Amino acid sequence: MSTQNTPQLSHRDKDLKSEIAAGSLADRVRSLKIAKEDRLDNQKSGSRFPWILSLILGVALLWLLYRDDKIMASLGFSRPVVDAKGKPGSQVKSSSGAVASTPDRASSKTTQAASTPSQSPSNATKSSSSNPIALESRGYVIAKHQVLVSPQVSGRIISLNIEEGRRVTKGEILAEVERTEYQADVEQMRGVLRRNKAELSELEAGARPQEIAGATADLQEQEEILSQLESQFKRTKEILKSNSVSITEFEQTQSSYLSTRKRIEKLRQALDMMKEGPRKERIEMARAAVVQAEANLAKSLWRLENCTLRAPISGTILKKNAEEGNLVNPVAFSGSTSVCDIADLSDLEIDLNIQERDVSRVFVDQECEIRSEAFPKRVYKGKVSRLMPIADRAKGAVPVRVAVRVPEDEQGVYLKPEMSAIVVFFSAPQP
Repeated sequence: MSTQNTPQLSHRDKDLKSEIAAGSLADRVRSLKIAKEDRLDNQKSGSRFPWILSLILGVALLWLLYRDDKIMASLGFSRPVVDAKGKPGSQVKSSSGAVASTPDRASSKTTQAASTPSQSPSNATKSSSSNPIALESRGYVIAKHQVLVSPQVSGRIISLNIEEGRRVTKGEILAEVERTEYQADVEQMRGVLRRNKAELSELEAGARPQEIAGATADLQEQEEILSQLESQFKRTKEILKSNSVSITEFEQTQSSYLSTRKRIEKLRQALDMMKEGPRKERIEMARAAVVQAEANLAKSLWRLENCTLRAPISGTILKKNAEEGNLVNPVAFSGSTSVCDIADLSDLEIDLNIQERDVSRVFVDQECEIRSEAFPKRVYKGKVSRLMPIADRAKGAVPVRVAVRVPEDEQGVYLKPEMSAIVVFFSAPQP
């Protein structure tokens, strides 16, 4: 019996061992599986990340919207405005629904922070912001009065008082041109004028009494000689009848007598002309010569005076075109033709090209607001001065000029010629 049970026990042991081995393998497989709770936790953590990212982006977007005044104004929100003393300022709601600060709002489209104490009162817009915006366009600043200062005479510059950005007044000396040649011309013309005036005075005064007396004495002398020759001629003629004198002597006596008579007639006519005075035509010629000499003298003085170059207008020197020692000639192609450019920076204009489809919104004397792109917080009031009479075919636009006045202390500071500027056109106020 013992022999028979031995094999059975061995089979059981084998089955037991196999069950034990299978159990350990299942435990190992179960240990490698991910728990259901862990999977849920991972799924939850993975789904939170997009929401957290969206929340961060939303907060950033709201912060940008809060910083952008244009979008806040279009949505009807505004930040508290603080004046220069740190106190909250009053707010006015525009016709478009945006809230604007009364003393500091530049326009209904662009808002500004509170003005500093250095900001001029002209930059604060009160009534324009209440008008609806008709159009907004970009243009360039130009000077309404810009002068190219050129000398009237040619010569070498011996003195120069020009510097870019310096403000000058009308009549201020800018440069000096060498004047030796022009001074000599003036002296020459003065001499010619004195000579012509002396000739005219002589003709207008006529002959002197002494000259008339001398001519009268010459006439009387010839008349005495004529009487003697006449007596001699008569005697010779009587003697010739008796053949006591030759024909030659008679002819000589006759010739002397006749020539003396002609001389007396000439002296008498000269005396009459002397008493009557010179002819009117000669006096007029002398007067014309005096006028001509005066004109030449005035021209020479004008050239001499223009050797000193003065500022034609009050303004600011924009550009320096010459140096001391340069040879200037306003009519020549070589050398300098001008010394500087001057413009009045208190009277500026904005040059714009308005598209033809929008030109109906622009009219003369239309209120505008101007701000340069370099200084967007500096706002200036302006008006449409004129619409050009001809359009630009290539651009399909009409040139428009907007006049703007700049305070004296801001000339050439924030608005400079050739700078770009944004112009806001306001609609006409409702009646």
